[in-house]
Amino acid sequence: MFIARIFALVIILVAFVVSADSAPSGSGMLLVANKGEHTLGLVDPAEGRQIASVAESGITGHEVVASPDGKLAFVPIYGNSGVGLPGTDGSTIDVINLADRRIVHKIDFGRGMRPHCPVFGPKDGLLYVTTELDQSVAVIDPHTFKIAGAIPTGQPESHMFAITPDGRYGYTANVGPGTVSVLDIIARKKLAVIPVAEHVQRISVSPDGRWVFTSDTQKPRLAVISTKANKVDRWIPLASAGYGTAATPDGKWLFVALPGANEVAVIDLGMLAVSKNIKVPSSPQEVLITPDGKVAYVSCSQSARVAAIQISDWQVKLIEAGPGADGLAWAR
Repeated sequence: MFIARIFALVIILVAFVVSADSAPSGSGMLLVANKGEHTLGLVDPAEGRQIASVAESGITGHEVVASPDGKLAFVPIYGNSGVGLPGTDGSTIDVINLADRRIVHKIDFGRGMRPHCPVFGPKDGLLYVTTELDQSVAVIDPHTFKIAGAIPTGQPESHMFAITPDGRYGYTANVGPGTVSVLDIIARKKLAVIPVAEHVQRISVSPDGRWVFTSDTQKPRLAVISTKANKVDRWIPLASAGYGTAATPDGKWLFVALPGANEVAVIDLGMLAVSKNIKVPSSPQEVLITPDGKVAYVSCSQSARVAAIQISDWQVKLIEAGPGADGLAWAR
């Protein structure tokens, strides 16, 4: 009788361990900006599927960020064209309550600004949003929804934005000029403009704040910018022209979307060289790493799917999303 009870307890413990190992990475929700249908998709990582979508107020949101408490999503309404192309100019940001799945506020710039990439300051808690047509990054109080200021980039088409982990410096990828603007977040001023290539896209910062990465979209190479010297330190050759990038929190890996190859390059940040390439669905765009560093989500716009790469074994699971899946965010 005693042995039978011990055996049963062991079975229960084994089942618990297996269940824990197969559980989704962390707890939270994946947010996807579905450009093709002008919605924000809500994906349950545990179920591996989009469970709901919220219609945006305009056409269309390319990017999204969640508030630090996971209650709100901020979706800048960019417009109906691509960067540098003619079309309507968005002037608002949708504020979406994720629990109620509805728009609860609209932040209005009062004129066409093409707001695009939203990022929360890691130290000050303010919301920063690139405003392309103003050649600036808007500073917004996420509690009052008031525009508190702007930081000039000194360049047109300041499309994507990243902030160093200490919250001190910001960097914009200026698409058409092929440059990166260096911003002093605290003083709210431009410090430098770094020439990179003829045309660049997307941008990210290494977890130690040492490097900034941006893709040359006309050549298969990734720029590695020294934040100390404010210049391109080296280039990493890629299999195809790169796009979105994101590093794991431990600073070991950098993922680079390669839309032309339908692959994701995995760069060893210790060696600053490509370690492997992983096949994903058509047209990978943006990369998001979960806070625990276990999963890399990659939006694949032409396939209306998100690829979930398990970093422990590089296995890929696919999640159905909306058409034109692009911007990604993690809501805790």
